[in-house]
Formats: sequence, structure tokens, C-alpha cells
Amino acid sequence: MTEPILKVEGLSKAFGALEASRDIWLDLRPGEIHALIGPNGAGKSTLIQQIAGGLAPDRGRVLFDGRDVTALSTAARARLGLGRTFQISSLAMEYTVLQNAVLGALGRRGGVFRFFRPVMRDAALLKAARAALEQVGLAGVERVRTAELSHGQRRQLEVAVALTLRPRAFLMDEPMAGLGAEGTRAMTAFLRRLKTQAPILLVEHDMDAVFALADRISVLVYGGIIASGSVQEVRGDPEVRRAYLGEEGAP
Repeated sequence: MTEPILKVEGLSKAFGALEASRDIWLDLRPGEIHALIGPNGAGKSTLIQQIAGGLAPDRGRVLFDGRDVTALSTAARARLGLGRTFQISSLAMEYTVLQNAVLGALGRRGGVFRFFRPVMRDAALLKAARAALEQVGLAGVERVRTAELSHGQRRQLEVAVALTLRPRAFLMDEPMAGLGAEGTRAMTAFLRRLKTQAPILLVEHDMDAVFALADRISVLVYGGIIASGSVQEVRGDPEVRRAYLGEEGAP
């Protein structure tokens, strides 16, 4: 079996009496989309924050490409190739599409924001930014101010910014959020192509998209993984049907 690029081993995190993460084990393998699903309040965002480096676990560790990165910052993990898109946009709305992509490329270099103007004349950064925009289908709007983009285009730009870091794996937090039916279809097709470049740990509430995309699914309920397996295995698991999908969501 191919060695996972990302491993989560025994992660636990509590906020007072609330166990947001409880002894979580999962991994992400090359070429796959591993979907993390669960009801609101299950602890998905807390888990992603621990994997990305924004929140320190109480116990357990995160390994990336065989290296223990548990003590590393978000920026350090990103420079190693762990890319992330956010549930709430982190784009600079006043800047153009190209400027946002260049900021992403600058982050890989470890650049400083005060040198932004000279950076916009940096041929290598511009090349990386434009290549990422081309890949997500935004090459034609690089001079448009980000605030003027549609919601779906902003989602595409977030992925482009992550791509400038040349990620070896992605963490994606609800990339379908706010997209209409057409936008969801387009994003689904894009993610299906993208996983061949870098595997994706996907947090998503759109179950149609999850079932269409996921190679594996892990179900998080009350801070713990209650099931993990293929789409067919998870859909047929009685505990999952009872605890998460319920009568209305059961296939």
C-alpha cells in the first residue's frame, strides 16, 4: 500500500469539559480524496485547525511526508507543502485576482508584505501566480478586483492561492459552500482532476458532492471518528445512518 502523505495519530483536544477531538486517527494517501463529514458541532473545524497548525492538540501528533510537524506553525507546514482553503474567505478583497495569487507565491518564499510593490515586478512570482490562475480557470480575470468576483470565482481563487505554494496535499474546508448547482458541478469536476496532483482532505456538508468525489470517508460525531471506509461502506453503516445521516439523510 502507498505510504500516506498525511497522518493524524491519536489527536485529542478539549476545551474545559468539552472533548472537541477524541483520540482521532486518520490518514491521507496520494491520489485520493478523503472526506471528513459529520453534523454541526462534531469537531471538524477543530480537527482541521490542529492538522493545519492553527491549534495545538493536547495529545497526539500530526505527521506530514513522514515528518512530525505537530510543533510547527501553519506557515511552516504550508512551506512544506500542506495547502489549505478556508470555509470563510481569507482573500484580500481590495486587491486584484493576480495580486492575491502573487501574495500566495510570496508566502512560499517567506516574503515580507511591505515589499509588495517590488514583488509585483518579480518574474518568477508572476509566473507561478499566473500558472495557478490558469489551472483554476481565472486567467482571463487577473486584473479584476477580488471584491467584484462571483462567490464561485472567489472559491476558485482560494484554490489558486493554495496552488502557488506547490502543495503536496490539500486541506479543504467546505469548498462548495455558497455555490449554486452549476458552481458545485464545476468545483466537483475540478477537485476530481486536482486530486491527481495533490490528495485532498475534504470537509464538506454537500453529501451529493461527497459521495461523488470521495475515495474514502471518515465520519466525525461528538469529537470522535465513528466510521471510516469507502462510500459504500459508510453509506451502509448502521451507526452512521443513526448518528449522522438519520432517517432523512439515509440513502
